[in-house]
Amino acid sequence: MTRSKIVLLATGGTATNMVFNAVNGRFGIDSVVLEDRENPVAFLRRRVRKLGISTVAGQVAFQVFVAKALNALSQDRIREIEKQYSLNSRDIPKEVVHRVSSVNDDATIRLLKTIGPGLVLVSGTRIISKKVIDAVGCPLINIHAGITPKYRGVHGAYWALANDDPENCGVTVHCVDKGIDTGSVLSQQRIEITKKDNFATYPMLQLACGIDLLCAAIEAHRENRIPAVHPPSESKLWYHPTLFQYAYYRIIKHVK
Repeated sequence: MTRSKIVLLATGGTATNMVFNAVNGRFGIDSVVLEDRENPVAFLRRRVRKLGISTVAGQVAFQVFVAKALNALSQDRIREIEKQYSLNSRDIPKEVVHRVSSVNDDATIRLLKTIGPGLVLVSGTRIISKKVIDAVGCPLINIHAGITPKYRGVHGAYWALANDDPENCGVTVHCVDKGIDTGSVLSQQRIEITKKDNFATYPMLQLACGIDLLCAAIEAHRENRIPAVHPPSESKLWYHPTLFQYAYYRIIKHVK
């Protein structure tokens, strides 16, 4: 029986490299389609229209004054997680990479139809349009850094801890649909937080756990098994914290 092709549809970066190296080492990835990063000005304008300028200003302040500092101070812990879970950030070989402006361009559809994948893995892209999902003709699977649908959006582990909800501090592997993290859940798992962890390291723990879940989902897909998962019924879309929100939860609830 011929092995169905696996394509990684992604935005470039360390996390995408780690997903590629883990999955490629176990199953083989035939092609990687990398989209260009979205123009930050366009992104901020769209976010302002959605959330308002004061909220977005607070989010930018958090990223500039807190998130970057936490990342710099957490490098030892990040390397520890990488070693513990054998995460490999080696660059993806150039010969398997195809570049597109956006996952939602017609050029992406033409490329995917030419490749003819049996499974598409998604890593860090912008929201994929229904047109692309329908055109692919096979399942699209994503690692989401949160327990869906309760923690859709971004920073699901952080928000679970901020809400005194450690049981839902985890990661989800799900099928991609036209919504934002609303696709059918394939597997979920809680992550273990230590005193050394913070906003900068929660995503690394989620990625490490999520890669294992993703590989299990690929194996299940190959064996035509459908997992039975019962995720939380509550659904909410979360965004980046503002500087004020982070300060509040850090002082009041000691969430780092």
